[in-house]
Amino acid sequence: MSDRRPVVGIAAALENANYGVWEGPCALLQISYIQAIQRAGAIAMMIPPDPALTENPDEVLDRIDALVLAGGHDMDPAQYGQDQHPETVGLVPARDEFELALIRRAIERDMPALGICRGMQVLNVALGGTLLQHLPDVVGTNTHRRNRGTFDGNEHDVTLEPGSLAHRAAGSELTMTKSHHHQAIDTLGEGLVITGRSATDDLAEAIELPDNTFVLGVQWHPEADVASQVIGALVEEARQRIAVASG
Repeated sequence: MSDRRPVVGIAAALENANYGVWEGPCALLQISYIQAIQRAGAIAMMIPPDPALTENPDEVLDRIDALVLAGGHDMDPAQYGQDQHPETVGLVPARDEFELALIRRAIERDMPALGICRGMQVLNVALGGTLLQHLPDVVGTNTHRRNRGTFDGNEHDVTLEPGSLAHRAAGSELTMTKSHHHQAIDTLGEGLVITGRSATDDLAEAIELPDNTFVLGVQWHPEADVASQVIGALVEEARQRIAVASG
């Protein structure tokens, strides 16, 4: 039996940033994602957008045991056949194309995969779904992003389907979540099911792919909550697969 730590690949964003005396484009992630993966007992491997990997995702998927798609700016609505809403901002088509390629191939391989916030939306679009581009137009409030740039004050409860992957990963049927988004699932992608909804407005908050062992999307940010078990559940699935493979 192998005792090696699972390697969790997490797709990095492309952003302009200041660092030291420099300013320019960077591949980056908030450290909370990395720390959450490490707390769960895995190695975090940042994967920046790479045109060669977009063409051949196996080249990197062969090197990891699980995949995480993180939060970030909005997807380009051209990816799901819509015009851009005025509130849809920060588009990086190269990131969209890269993450769509990664998650589609991960699904084909039945690799454990977790989409967080934007990552859940990428999962949905990858399977032919669409997004609501600006929630206040639909629900009439900023409930899911009351305070920009922080998770404080953006908490709300989510009700999870009993026995679902989302329920097993979170550890309870009712879970407090840290939220920060203005877009959400509209048309559901092929094969996906909704297994979590906001207790405040019934918005889809968790989706999963029953035909696969562990493909989960959550609209909240488990990496921002040290009590959350969601990332740990992904790592445990990867750990079990390593153990089976090593005999």
